Amino acid sequence: MRSNSTMKAGTEPETLSKVCAVPAPTVLPHIPAPQRVAPADARELSKLFLQRLETVEEGTPEYQYVRNTLIEMNLSLVRYVARRFSSRRESMEDVLQVGTIGLIKAIDRYDASRDVEFTTLAVPYIQGEIKRFFRDTTWSVRVPRRLQELRIDLARAREELEGQGSHEPSVAELADHLDMPEDEVAEGLVACNGYDSDSIDRPIQAGGGGKQQTGLVADLIGTEDPALALAEDIQALKPHLAKLDDRERTLLQLRFGAEMTQTEIGEELGLSQMHVSRLLTRACTTLRKGLLAEG
Repeated sequence: MRSNSTMKAGTEPETLSKVCAVPAPTVLPHIPAPQRVAPADARELSKLFLQRLETVEEGTPEYQYVRNTLIEMNLSLVRYVARRFSSRRESMEDVLQVGTIGLIKAIDRYDASRDVEFTTLAVPYIQGEIKRFFRDTTWSVRVPRRLQELRIDLARAREELEGQGSHEPSVAELADHLDMPEDEVAEGLVACNGYDSDSIDRPIQAGGGGKQQTGLVADLIGTEDPALALAEDIQALKPHLAKLDDRERTLLQLRFGAEMTQTEIGEELGLSQMHVSRLLTRACTTLRKGLLAEG
């Protein structure tokens, strides 16, 4: 692909082809629009700039110019790698930014003395950063990295085993195929549930055709049963009730079990309503203090 851009070497303008033919220029070409340099020309110019980058002092204006020009010239390499992930739901702008980080790492770690093409190093760096981005951000629930990587191994193993037979492979079969303990495989299968999430308002479809709606996913989720808390309170009260005398337990049974009024309890036991009130208050205070002491 021919580049239409022209550059300057020293003070005299030259065409791009002439600049690329010079093996080691004393002064690097000035590139006014690095991102518009054709990929073929960018590869040749990158060799010159990478060699120069190793000789200039870090932090100087020349170092910044060389490094920034290298980044901008090779952004087409980032776009090339990013296109492989275009089917993902993440923003392509985010993918390009992450891929650029990989490109920068490749530039900073490139060793011109090893006589290796820059693209040979840059592509794996760019691809690795993008894959790491997907691995760390696409999970609905955060799980340890080893389980994220295990999900990929389990998916491949399931696909291979299903290709050999028609049934869903068991935990034991997956463990044998991957040469791993069954408990670790089981943990990985549970962690796989955290990769995707679904709305609890999603309708549940019945039948093979999936045309009949039977409710929502939220209908299958249980709610808190208030009776459970009551049962816990009753169990906690039992040892404290046992410490009360017979009259106090009888008063509590009539008031809260039979739901009698204080006047009715007084008539039943031959006590005044005021005396019944004092006895109930004392018994409830004793129980309350006992429960609070446990908490």
